[in-house]
Amino acid sequence: MFRLIRIKTSNTNVLINILLCFIVLTCTKDRVPEVESSEISELTANSVVSGGTVTSEGSGAVISRGICWSTQSIPTISDNKKSEGSGTGSFISTITGLNAATTYYLRAYATNSSGTGYGEVITFSTPGQSPAVSTNEVTNLEFISATLNGSVNANYLSTVVTFEYGTSTIYDNSIDATQTPVNGNAYIETSADITGLTEGTTYHYRIKASNSLGTTYGEDMSFTTFGKVTDIEGTIYKTCVIGSQIWMAENLKTTKYNNGTAIPLVSDGTWGSLLTGAYCDYENTASNSDTYGRLYNWYAVNTGNLCPYGWHVPDDNEWTALSTYLGGENEAGGKLKETGIIHWASPNAGATNMTHFTALPGGVRFGDGPFYQLGNRGYWWSSSITTTMAWYRYLSNYDKVMYRYESVRSAGNSVRCIKDN
Repeated sequence: MFRLIRIKTSNTNVLINILLCFIVLTCTKDRVPEVESSEISELTANSVVSGGTVTSEGSGAVISRGICWSTQSIPTISDNKKSEGSGTGSFISTITGLNAATTYYLRAYATNSSGTGYGEVITFSTPGQSPAVSTNEVTNLEFISATLNGSVNANYLSTVVTFEYGTSTIYDNSIDATQTPVNGNAYIETSADITGLTEGTTYHYRIKASNSLGTTYGEDMSFTTFGKVTDIEGTIYKTCVIGSQIWMAENLKTTKYNNGTAIPLVSDGTWGSLLTGAYCDYENTASNSDTYGRLYNWYAVNTGNLCPYGWHVPDDNEWTALSTYLGGENEAGGKLKETGIIHWASPNAGATNMTHFTALPGGVRFGDGPFYQLGNRGYWWSSSITTTMAWYRYLSNYDKVMYRYESVRSAGNSVRCIKDN
């Protein structure tokens, strides 16, 4: 600031006004830097990116600039800070080591010899919460083993995943998931293989996930390990429980009735004229029966001795009870079919095998002799008849329907046995 001083002389004859300008430099007031805060980006549970711009150095060179932050509403460099050099201009700063699910306050700062200037305060909250989980259907079910499955979203936090299981909802056992711990913010499939189970026994299980913000349990689900039944020839079959029924989980392969009498093998053209029991292999190839079981005419079913003792060929009502339990004919087929296209032709639509019935496409032998539809359809006898024909069910690779039709009794279909009540 300047001050103008006027000096007046005392000489009356000469009026000389001398304007003397004295520049009086007063001390300029000290000024801190001016800085603007940048919006945040790349926010995670433990980090964030921000920055700022130093728009004016103030009364001296900027010796330090950066970001400060706190869980209090007005952060200063006395709290947490990160330096990003010196001078004017823009800078970017990445903050790490934050806590998940926490609200923070952040602003840019710049310091010179006069002090520290701050930008506007930016508020943000880091993501994170207790995990989200779902218990999924069991797979790889066997007599004494199974794979437990589930899905978990860690919600940005390191999450430990286990499965609890037992013969009741007390869950006497626990096992770590193969995929543990998990991280991120997307559902991840997890599983655990368990063994040492008891045949034909129902087990309960659920997924459990824990992170720093809590523990979440999945819904209770249950499964029944395969039981077993042996036919007259010593062949062992898996059995499965579906509702109140117990079914074979494989197609019948026996070449003898349960009283030891041989069932005639008929491979030639006389098949269609038979009025007595007979069996054959699809396309007269024994290896097909190893996978798909054998094909029997209805007269073999009608003897009442085809299944092992204590078991029988289901009647039409028992097939209907099965489809009803599984949601009706339009849904039941998918829940019975083996998944994938190893045995079923593509697309094997709707197959889930959630019942572990593992229906296979064993094809059919028509009453006049030819074989048809291996890989595309599976056909199973009932013991029930109409006036001249017999009821059967079939499943297709193209949908999830359980079809109910009549067939000539000389046809060759697969057989699934059901346990006597």
